[in-house]
This record gives sequence, structure tokens and C-alpha cells, in this order.
Amino acid sequence: MSERPPQDTAAGHWVSYRPEIRVLDCTIRDGGLMNDHQFGDETVRAVYRACVDSGIDYMEIGYVNSRRQFPPGQFGPWKHCVESDIRRIVGDNDTALKLSAMADAEKSDYREDILPRSESVVDLIRVATYIHQIPLALDMIKDAHDKGYETSLNLMALSTVPDGELHEALALAAESEADVVCIVDSFGALYGEQIDGYVKTFQSYTAGNGKEVGMHAHNNRQLAFANTVQATVKGANRLDASMAGLGRGAGNCPLELLLSFLHNPKFRLRPVLHCIQHHIEPMREALKWGFDYPYMLTGVLNQHPRAGMAFNESADRGDIIKFYDSLEDPD
Repeated sequence: MSERPPQDTAAGHWVSYRPEIRVLDCTIRDGGLMNDHQFGDETVRAVYRACVDSGIDYMEIGYVNSRRQFPPGQFGPWKHCVESDIRRIVGDNDTALKLSAMADAEKSDYREDILPRSESVVDLIRVATYIHQIPLALDMIKDAHDKGYETSLNLMALSTVPDGELHEALALAAESEADVVCIVDSFGALYGEQIDGYVKTFQSYTAGNGKEVGMHAHNNRQLAFANTVQATVKGANRLDASMAGLGRGAGNCPLELLLSFLHNPKFRLRPVLHCIQHHIEPMREALKWGFDYPYMLTGVLNQHPRAGMAFNESADRGDIIKFYDSLEDPD
């Protein structure tokens, strides 16, 4: 049975349709930051099946980070993405869905742990980097490219990067093997006007060399979807989202909202909603992701949400005035 997506009756809704847009689901990878990547196989397999059935382009199944820095046992398998674990979920992945894994600069034994593409079911390696790690990140991109993978350079905490350093990094990225250069609003601090500027800046370095601009938004100010829409309107073609917004702290752009905005007939909403109902929402009480006041405050102050995450795990959870005062006067 073919599915007719819900119709957006807003005038001009069809202008969001652009066939070159690719959507990446990061539910398991980013959501794993809320449970030390301890998702069971049933959940990971359900997300994979929903991505296949809904026509999503990429599923990011986890990190390929160091087993020395992040010991198995303390962290679940989706922190390391060992090939046997991935194949236990997807087999040979004989579907149109592509698989992605993320490697953090300074946290990945990438030369040893990222196999040649011919030996892996993973298609895309994304390298997450802070601005001071750019030289290492570019070496990681080259390593993944030389092994046969698609590659993406994800510039984290962009809201803290001085303009001069950003332009230097983008000039290097433009000469690198990266297929995508991704805007990452790690702290959920950015507004639409700033997104406009970042997309324009990134495009000035990617135009004409075959690279795409990506967008990964966090929801500290309840702007993850709006900022992803804004990036899309301005020409970003690689978009991150997660089911029910599941992700670190305040979470990400909700996949179900993004699909309804894009109006591409290849996307089907029902499989995503089914997965959310039966597998994602039942975890909400335990994982406690999504917008709340501590995450809002770290976004307002342009800070990493780790303080909010720690506060929400403490006995003081709910005392937002106490958290606000601790940020205003940390001593």
C-alpha cells in the first residue's frame, strides 16, 4: 500500500522539494550519548528497518571510537562499530540505505579500527572535529577517503569559532578529500540569521569543487528544526535529524518534522512514526532527552550541555533557579 504523506497547506510548501537533498538519521549515534551507547539489538534493528522503509538516505549507526579510551563493558557496541556488530544488525545491507559511522578527532584509533571499504558495510565516515583539531581531522578524512569511503568533515561548536579561524579551516577543507563540510550547532546556540551566514560562508568554499554543505542542529533553544529548515532553504543539501529528536541533551532536529517539510515523495513518514511509538518514546523517561530549562540555559550561554546533563542526573533536578545561579556564579 502506497502512503500519501500529510499535506502541508501552507502556500508555496513545494519549494522545499529538492531532489539532491540527502537525509541522515543519527538516532542511534547521537542518542547513544544519553545511554553510553547501550542500545539493544532490537532497538537498533528497528531504527535500521524504519530508515529503509521510509526512504532515508543514510543511517549513522554509531561511533568508531577507541576501545582503549572507551572500554567495552563501560560503553555499548555503538561506541565502537566493530564490523561484526554492525553486520549482526544489517547483514550485508542489501538495501538502498547507506550506513555511516562517526569518528571523533583525538578519540579514534582510526588507522587500525576503520577497515578498508571493501571489507565493510559502512559507506560514509564522518569526522567530528573542534577547530583546534583540524590538522588531525583532515588526516582522518584522507585516511577514510583512501580506504574508499565517502567522507564528511563536521565542524563542532561552530558558535564559538572566531571568524578568522573558521575561514582558515574552510580553506583547508576545500582542498581536502571531504565530500561534505557540515555546520554543527553543538550547543544549540544559533539563530536563523546566523545559519544564513554560515551556509553562505561554507558555500563560498565548497562551490565548484563538488562538495556539499551539511547541517546538524541541537534543540537547546527549540530551534533545531527551524535552523535545519533555514539551512535547507539557503542551499544545504546534507541534513541530519533523529527520530523524536533523540540525541545528546536537548536532542536534534526531529526526523519526522524534517520529512514532512521536504515533501519528497521518496520519503515515507509512517515507518518513522511506528518506530517512534514502539521503540523511541518508551525510552524517554529513562534517557530524558529533549528541550528543558538546563539545556536552554546552556544554549543561551553558548556552553556545552554537559553541565545541564550532570544537573539533570543530580538530586537537584527540577530546581532551575539553582542551576541558573550556578551558571551565573560558578563559585
